[in-house]
Amino acid sequence: MLNHSLTATSSLEQWLTYLETLHPTEIDLGLDRIKQVAKNLALQTPFVTITVAGTNGKGSTCTILDAILRAAGYKTGLYTSPHLVHYNERIQLNGELATDAQITQQFFRIEQARGEVSLSYFEFATLAALLMFEQEKVDVAILEVGLGGRLDAVNMVDADCSILTSVDIDHIAYLGDSREAVGWEKAHVFRPGRPAICADPLPPESVERYASEIGADLWLFGKDFNYSGDSQQWAYGGREQRRAGLAYPSLRGVNQLLNASAALAALEALNMKLVVSAQAVRSGLNRASIPGRLQILPGEPLVVLDVAHNPHAAGALAQNLDQMPCTGRTLAVLGMLNDKDAAGVLRLLIDRIDSWYVASLEGPRGLSSRDLAALLNGVKKMGAVQSNPQEVGASDGDRKPGVRPAAGKRVNYFETTVRECENPVKAFEQALTDAQPNDRILVFGSFATVGPVLKHLGRDPR
Repeated sequence: MLNHSLTATSSLEQWLTYLETLHPTEIDLGLDRIKQVAKNLALQTPFVTITVAGTNGKGSTCTILDAILRAAGYKTGLYTSPHLVHYNERIQLNGELATDAQITQQFFRIEQARGEVSLSYFEFATLAALLMFEQEKVDVAILEVGLGGRLDAVNMVDADCSILTSVDIDHIAYLGDSREAVGWEKAHVFRPGRPAICADPLPPESVERYASEIGADLWLFGKDFNYSGDSQQWAYGGREQRRAGLAYPSLRGVNQLLNASAALAALEALNMKLVVSAQAVRSGLNRASIPGRLQILPGEPLVVLDVAHNPHAAGALAQNLDQMPCTGRTLAVLGMLNDKDAAGVLRLLIDRIDSWYVASLEGPRGLSSRDLAALLNGVKKMGAVQSNPQEVGASDGDRKPGVRPAAGKRVNYFETTVRECENPVKAFEQALTDAQPNDRILVFGSFATVGPVLKHLGRDPR
C-alpha cells in the first residue's frame, strides 16, 4: 500500500523508517519487482555503466575507478553499500555525497510509480541512485553489487563492463556453500559480447564456464592483465596497454594492487568509450579514499579500522597487521552479524590479538557480546589456524610481487583476555582506557562495528 503522508520534502529519516518496514523481508533477491517499477518510471541509463561484484574488494575498486574517472574530467555517479554512518554515503555525484533532498525527491518518485509492487530497502536505494544519475546527466555510473549478482537489484542494468573482484564463501543461505556455486551467482553480472574483468587469481571454473556460455569478453588476471612492482612503484600490463611508473594507491592493504589493476583493466577494455590519460590514472590512484578499509588513525595509541567480516577478508587483515610494526599489544574491538562465519574470522586473527573487547550489535542480525565471547573461547579451545595467505584465500595476486609477508608478532591466544561490552562505542572506550601509548587498537568485524566508532571519533564521512 502506498504511503500518502510522505512527500518529496519529508525528512530522509522519515523515509528510511518507512522503507525499513515496507517490505516483508530485509533481503529478497529477484529482478521482477525492480524491473517493473523501473519500467513504470521510464528509467533510462544513457551513461556508461560499470558494475562491480565480488566477495571482497568491491568498495575499493569502485572508489579507485571513480577517482580516476573524475581526474580524467568525467562526471561520475557512484553507488555503493552498505553505509558506515550516513545513508547518503551510498550515492555520490562527482565525489560529493547526495543530499537528503536529492534522495527524498527520488524516493517520492519511486513511491508514486510503484503501485502495488513491494520494494525492498535496497531496491529503493538502487532505483534512487539510477534516477539521480539520469537526472544529473552523469557520464559514467559505477555500481557496486549488494549481494551475489544474478538476482541482485543492480543486475537490472546491462553494464558496459563488469568486474568480479574476488570469489569466496559468504552469504551461504543465498549463494551456496562452495566457491563454484558463489562464482556462478556472481558471474551473472557479465553480459554477452561485453568486457568481463575477473580479478580473482584462482577463479572457480563456474566463472569461466558461464562467461563462455553467454559469449562475454572475459579478462582473466594473470592472463589478460597483471601487475608488477618493487618497493617504489608498480606497473599495469593489459592486453594492449601498459601503464608504468605508477605510485602505489593511497588506499592501504595488501590487496589494493589487485583492485587497482582490475580498475585499469576495465578502463582499457572501455578505451573506445572512455579516454583516460596516464596523469589521470596517477592522480586518481593518489586521491582515492574510502573510510573503514584498513583506515589508520595516527596517534597514541594507533587506531586501525577495517570492515573485514568474512574469512577471506580476515586473512588479508592478518597479513596487513603483520606488515605494520607494533611494539606494544594489539587490542581488538569486535562486533559481527550472526549470518557471518565469525569462528572462521576469529581463527585467522586470534594469535595476533592480546585483548578482546567483544560488542553486541543491534538488530535481528546482530550477534550478542555473550555469543561472540563464547565463539572466541571455543576457538581458543580448538586452536588457531596460522594465517598463511595461501591457506585462507588471500592469493598470490593479493601481494606485491617480490614482497614476502612479515613474520609478525604472535601471542599466546590461550592467555588473551575477553571483555563483553554493550556496543562497539563502549567497547572502544574500554579498550582506549586500557591501552598504553605504544599499543594499537583494531576495530573490525562489520560496517555496524566500524561506523559507530568512526562517528564517535568525529571522523564523519561527510
